[in-house]
Amino acid sequence: MSLSGNPKKSLIIVMASLFVIGFVVAKIYYSNENKYVDPRVIPARELYSKYNNYAQENNFSAVFSLLDSIEYVYNNIPHYKTSYEIGVIYNNRAASYLTMAIHFADSSLSLDGVNILSKDSLLNLGKQNALTSIEFYNNWLAKFGEKDITEIESLVKSQFLQGVNAETDKDRAKFLATRMDEIENAKYETLRRLSVAYTNLGIVERHSGNLEEAVKLYSKALDLWERNLTAKNNINVLLGRPIEKGQVIHKFFPPDKEKK
Repeated sequence: MSLSGNPKKSLIIVMASLFVIGFVVAKIYYSNENKYVDPRVIPARELYSKYNNYAQENNFSAVFSLLDSIEYVYNNIPHYKTSYEIGVIYNNRAASYLTMAIHFADSSLSLDGVNILSKDSLLNLGKQNALTSIEFYNNWLAKFGEKDITEIESLVKSQFLQGVNAETDKDRAKFLATRMDEIENAKYETLRRLSVAYTNLGIVERHSGNLEEAVKLYSKALDLWERNLTAKNNINVLLGRPIEKGQVIHKFFPPDKEKK
């Protein structure tokens, strides 16, 4: 197997990986105008509205501060402490560290104004955060992935409703119903999130020189989500194959009827 790389193509592919996460987060977290979204997490969703701008500006200090604040919101609500939302936060961190490592490692990067971060240290931070996101995703899927909506509601109802500020029982039921819809959707979307996380791990291994391991990780990403063109084109670059193109909306949001 012949493995090679092209830095210019690599830049396009890695940034696509970052954009996948930001675009999916935007769609999931702050396009929902349903007034029965859990009011306790609205501050986190409002914070997420700034994420793409910071990422596109390569304002990494702001990105990490933002993600820390979002994680603080979720971790202060028992229902969300082990949720897929926490996995999303860690995978966003991973993508940011990888962008820093691959495109800005020669720029004396420092997040605290004191310590300079090397490419190897940034890759390692990316790897650690990608692995943590995978752990959250897998644990969440093990708990909810094979359960129907009735079983899920029986598992989460009591804990979720603790602390929900609602005037009537009918309102409480609507808040719960909205959360059940989110969880039902997440059973499928989290497989794609896992795919992106494994793609990020593949990027780490590729830029650490472990090319065969990178191909294995990209292949695993494709097993989870066959339309993950970021993973597919990373393999194509390494194997000297032509880059595949696809419509943006198909790359990021495959048709629901094709869910596994």
